[in-house]
Amino acid sequence: MYVFTCAGCGTELTAPVSRVALPVHTHYGAWEELHPPLMEPATYAVEPLPTGPPWRRWEEIGEDGAARQGVYAPVYSVSFGARNRIVIAPGDSRSMALIPEKCAGDCRGVDGRDGPNLACEGCGRAVATRRDDCGMWQTVWLEPDAVERRPSGLPAGPPPGWEDLEDAEHRVPPVEPDGSWSPRWEAALGVVLAHLVAVTGNRPVTLPAGPVAELLGHAVARRLPVGPVSGSGTAAGREAGLGREAGLGPEGELGPESGLATWSVGLAGPGIRTPRPRPDVLLVPRHPLTGDPWRPPGDEGAVVPLDSGVWAYLAHPGETSPLPATGVLPEGVLRDDYPLPQRPWRLLVADRHAFEGTLIRLPAVRHPRLRGFRDARRTT
Repeated sequence: MYVFTCAGCGTELTAPVSRVALPVHTHYGAWEELHPPLMEPATYAVEPLPTGPPWRRWEEIGEDGAARQGVYAPVYSVSFGARNRIVIAPGDSRSMALIPEKCAGDCRGVDGRDGPNLACEGCGRAVATRRDDCGMWQTVWLEPDAVERRPSGLPAGPPPGWEDLEDAEHRVPPVEPDGSWSPRWEAALGVVLAHLVAVTGNRPVTLPAGPVAELLGHAVARRLPVGPVSGSGTAAGREAGLGREAGLGPEGELGPESGLATWSVGLAGPGIRTPRPRPDVLLVPRHPLTGDPWRPPGDEGAVVPLDSGVWAYLAHPGETSPLPATGVLPEGVLRDDYPLPQRPWRLLVADRHAFEGTLIRLPAVRHPRLRGFRDARRTT
């Protein structure tokens, strides 16, 4: 495990933390409500892309300048902030004090619009930004040029791996205790839909029967043409010209037209059998430590990464007993008497900001088949 210290005076600014993958919902969440911390205690993650101020207008920097910052479709402004900012849970911060004149926010907290708002208590140097306003996951972002990482002297626990995805504790339920949809699910769905649009070139898709179609079907239909729900793949489509040559190039760009009317989508990952024949696109989990997408051994077909906790719920949703129970109810068994568990009043939809924010960072958005998505951005 490591601690981060002030680069100016050496003051320890964090508790001991170990690195994990950056959550896919880091920059997205529901509006007008307070959020919990983004990071689990004693963990940190790194954002490789530019974030925060300063911002520059698209018209000022042009398409090539925006692409160098990782943005491939017109937006109002592009971040020229630091790369590789480090994010921790606020509870893991140490020896930092708020800078009062940089504590602007819209509602119930601070949003970091004015740059770093936390100073080292040892030397007064601005070292981090706290964000906890409405619609934001509670975070502290350490500036990469203001801190140094040093060993804490404490051993780290076993690093998270693929086997953790099968644990019940790793599953993220889609519904919150109050009966609303999980903001993490809504954000994860926006991210996965952006990747699906890019991979398929906005072609129709078929979803596998079961939890994927039941939970994601409505949201997918709002963004993509949808074919009938199917339990089988269309590997023959790849034999007719699909795959890396006709689907995605080595850098993620779209290839030539394949002529295939519908792309099949399947769920795959550790602990479950990959559908046969192989669907055209596999929904797979991101590794909880590295963030890399899972792939079947030797497979080079199209995959779309999904939040590992959301994927774990879709792959292992759990069961409730259909039989009467005596004594204490077993864990996981739902009561059928009043009051019933609360349920959402609407169908699950993707977070719009997560969808658009992800899509503009995929080079495939420049393909002519996705022009409609770019044109829609110009009118918003």
